Amino acid sequence: MLNNILSRVVLFILYPYICDIKIISIKYEFMETKELNFRGFKANGFLMLAMHLLLISGIIICCFMQMTTPFFILGGVLLLIWFILFGGYMQLEPNEARIMVFFGKYKGTFKETGFFWVNPFMNKKKLSLRARNLDVEPIKVNDKIGNPILIGLVLVWKLKDTYKAMFEIDSQTMASDTTSSGNGKEISVGNAVANRMNAFENFVKIQSDAALRQVAGQYAYDDNEAGTDELTLRSGGEEINEQLEQKLNERLAMAGIEVVEARINYLAYAPEIAAVMLRRQQASAIISAREKIVEGAVSMVHMALDKLSQEDIVDLDEDKKAAMVSNLLVVLCADEAAQPVVNTGTLNH
Repeated sequence: MLNNILSRVVLFILYPYICDIKIISIKYEFMETKELNFRGFKANGFLMLAMHLLLISGIIICCFMQMTTPFFILGGVLLLIWFILFGGYMQLEPNEARIMVFFGKYKGTFKETGFFWVNPFMNKKKLSLRARNLDVEPIKVNDKIGNPILIGLVLVWKLKDTYKAMFEIDSQTMASDTTSSGNGKEISVGNAVANRMNAFENFVKIQSDAALRQVAGQYAYDDNEAGTDELTLRSGGEEINEQLEQKLNERLAMAGIEVVEARINYLAYAPEIAAVMLRRQQASAIISAREKIVEGAVSMVHMALDKLSQEDIVDLDEDKKAAMVSNLLVVLCADEAAQPVVNTGTLNH
């Protein structure tokens, strides 16, 4: 009984740490690279093409030079082999890859550029490793304070782990759905690659939408209602972009996709509150400008009084100083230019 109680107490104390360890292990599993280099048989494509030409010569000799049944059978077998060998050719350009699958088993990723021949029964799924741009249209979200805002981003992404891209997410089904929604014609290799990359782009678009909502909800739009030292979406700049890029990489790691750069390219209040917020910003700007004007005017009046006193130009009592200060402040703080009035009398009138 005592042992059960102690074990439960220990489990209760260590439970948060166990959960953290599980979360870390799950994140590590997503970040772990599962891609393997293809180590199967490969041959130079031009060499195999020369052997192909020799094989067709043998077929011609067996079928037409020797008009006997055994040679006809041998020629038919060679012709069948000739057609089968055609399926082994493949060509790769820089920043392209082929996922090698042998009857459902992943055999590695082929990234070497050039013209090659491999096992013709190998399924060679082509992928592009080149960087791509994605301009996410502005979406409406609520900032930290609750104000509705419109925010958009542009990002640069590319495939990093081809195994995860092909087998960790349902990209092949998404690509086949795109194919089936077409006109039903036979799909070429180039169209198949485009369909796969479009499926990846849709995945990136959905995850970027979620990451953008998450980051935008953590900060206020500006510092009008937030603290002056608090980070905002308008003043965050590079720091906000770095956090957005980090969130995107965390979300896309499971799909083997890497975000090279992500930046907020559109930020504005939602139309329903844009006019009100514009008036508030204008009022804040006017108040700030008035404060600067008054501060400058007071310093100039203070400097004028000090100069008059130091150089003993004129002796002013408190009433005359008050009148002078009032006139100077009116002149310096007025919206329009003041009209000068020349006093031809004495200071007593």
